[in-house]
Amino acid sequence: MSLPEEQPIPEQPAASEDTPAADQTPEKVEIYPEEPSLPEGFKPIDRSTRLPRSRRRRANRMLVPEGANERAALLSSLARRAVPSVEFFLFALFCGAVLGAAFLRDSQALLLLGILLAPLMTPWVGLTLAIQTGSLRFFFLTLGGLLIACVLVFFTGALAGLAGHLWLPLPLINANIYTHLWPESLFLVLLGAVLLTVSFVRSEQKPILPSIMLAYGLFLPLSAGGVGLGIGSTALWQDGAQVFAFYLAAAVLAGIITLAALRFRPIKTIGYLLPFLMVLVSLASVLIFSGLTTIIRDAIITTRRIDPLPTLPIVIVPSKTPTPTDTPTVAPTFTQTEPYTATTTPQPTPAYAVITSNSGGGALVYSEPGGGTVLTPLSNGIIVQVLPEIQTSADGRNWVRVIYNGTSGIVNGWVLTTVLTATTETPPIPATFTPTPAS
Repeated sequence: MSLPEEQPIPEQPAASEDTPAADQTPEKVEIYPEEPSLPEGFKPIDRSTRLPRSRRRRANRMLVPEGANERAALLSSLARRAVPSVEFFLFALFCGAVLGAAFLRDSQALLLLGILLAPLMTPWVGLTLAIQTGSLRFFFLTLGGLLIACVLVFFTGALAGLAGHLWLPLPLINANIYTHLWPESLFLVLLGAVLLTVSFVRSEQKPILPSIMLAYGLFLPLSAGGVGLGIGSTALWQDGAQVFAFYLAAAVLAGIITLAALRFRPIKTIGYLLPFLMVLVSLASVLIFSGLTTIIRDAIITTRRIDPLPTLPIVIVPSKTPTPTDTPTVAPTFTQTEPYTATTTPQPTPAYAVITSNSGGGALVYSEPGGGTVLTPLSNGIIVQVLPEIQTSADGRNWVRVIYNGTSGIVNGWVLTTVLTATTETPPIPATFTPTPAS
């Protein structure tokens, strides 16, 4: 095997004095060029546009961060702000005391002061947040704090009702008003629930105005029901409790829907069970306490089709034609009786009275003595007809039946005797007369 011949090495030219020093360094061989050659039609990936523009905008608008750590940090911050504090319970106690005194006095100014003293309703936001995220521990913590505040408002109202026995009888006009459902109050509660949820989640400032709107719908009927319990009116405290439960269920539904729109989701898959159950409970409460179930049931009963009775065939039996017979004619006889003079039973002169209430600017007409359904409010100065029916309720107050002919029709109900000023004397009980023969 013959070796290849050695090739002569070419001589390098000697460096001259005119050649710069940089040219004297040996050249470096580039293994990876800076700008590689790319095939025709190839476009490099632009990492700034990896996501579509619509998805980038949606990601920027998302309130809850996508990462697990960021979501946990946000939920932890909201939970710390929503936990009820001692200040929350103190303000609930002050609010209930002022509202109870306002209902006894029928004072709108004290009602406004009591609502302004209501605590910040952040535990309610924490309750809806715990339902939406499926956190059982946080749910029971916020629910317990909210229930304690409601109990404080209710029982301070009951204490005020017990103190009201010293000034019986009391008209309690505002208490009867706030223990009934009103569309305006429902709208205020729903608007306050939505604004309170959004403000609490998006800002760390205290949402005072939405909190007052929500407290207006929850604490006013609750305190009025407590006053009714303390004063002995069963219908008043039951109506107040039902109105409170209705507004609370409606507010929870509005809060859950708002959090869902803000892209809050349960932390775990099993966490979907809690919001599902609470939505069902809230819907059932709204239907029951609003009376919609009774309306639907009555509509089903009235529209139910009744099967007609089977018709029997009609059988015509021929009969014999009667033969005419001679019937004797009998002359009518008249008997003369003693004449009587027509006498009429004297009717009592109707009595009238004027509504003159010392507080509240008027009175309420109830369907039953001692309470019941409010038929209509009457302002001071309205004249009503007084019937001779007086009853004493369980709390020792005297009630009288009146008739009022208003623009919406005739109202027949009961009012307190203390709100009436008679314009004519009450007629005596009419005597019974029997007809006597004329002489």
